[in-house]
Amino acid sequence: MKIHHLNCGILHAPPGPKASCHCLLIEHEGRLVLVDTGIGLEDIKRPLERIGPFAIRAAGFQFHEELTAARQVAGLGFRVGDVTDIVLTHGDHDHVGGLADFPAAKVHVAAEELAQIESGNGRYSAAQFAHGPLWVVHGVSSERWFGLEARRMALVPGCDIYLVPLFGHTLGHCGVAVQVGERWLLHVGDAYYLKVELSMDDHPVSALAAMRAEDDGLRRASLAELRRLVKDNAAEVDLVGYHDFSEFPTGT
Repeated sequence: MKIHHLNCGILHAPPGPKASCHCLLIEHEGRLVLVDTGIGLEDIKRPLERIGPFAIRAAGFQFHEELTAARQVAGLGFRVGDVTDIVLTHGDHDHVGGLADFPAAKVHVAAEELAQIESGNGRYSAAQFAHGPLWVVHGVSSERWFGLEARRMALVPGCDIYLVPLFGHTLGHCGVAVQVGERWLLHVGDAYYLKVELSMDDHPVSALAAMRAEDDGLRRASLAELRRLVKDNAAEVDLVGYHDFSEFPTGT
C-alpha cells in the first residue's frame, strides 16, 4: 500500500495562518481511494455559485488549478477514472469541491452527515452536490476501533478502512482510519484545525473551532477522545488533520 498526502487547496484569511486541504490518496493493488477532495475544478470555474462570497471571504479560499485532486491524480500518472471510491469526513465546501471531478467514483459518507447535506442545512452548498454523487451510506456500527465506533468500508482487498465518528464539527463528521502495515493512520478531518489543540484548550484557533461547530459539546468530546488515543495508543496510531501544513510528511 502507498498513501499519497495531497494538499488540494489553500485557505488564508489574515491575520490567521494559511491552512491546507490535506487529502489522502490511497493506492493499493491497482485501486485508488481518495479521502476528501479539496477545492475542485468546478469551484475554480464558478466560485460564487458553488461556494458563495461570504464563505470565500470568511475562510480565505484561494483557487489554484494545479492543486486540485484531479490535476494531482493525473500528475501521479493515473486517470481520474482510476479513483473508484471517495471517503468524506464531512460535507463542508473545502472538503467536497472535487467530487464533481470524479463522477464515476462511489462516495462514502456517514448516514448522519448525508442526512444533514440533504436537509437543506445552509452550511452546505447544494451546487457542489448537484452532479449527483453515487452515495454509499454507512450507518451505526457495533464494531470498535481503539474504543471508538468504527464503520467498516470494504474498499480494497486486504486493507482495513473505517469511518470513525468524531461528531461535533458537523453532526455526521467522521475520521478515516487506514491500516498501514503494523500501524494505523487516522485522518481526523476537522476534529481539530491545528495539532496543537491536542495539548491546549486555549489556543486562539480553539475559538474558531467552537464557532464553526454544529455542536460544540460533541466537538469537545471528540477532541477528548483523540487526546486519549494519542496518550494511550501513540505506538500504534498516527493522526493527521486537514488544515495544519506541519502535518504533511517531509518531502511531500
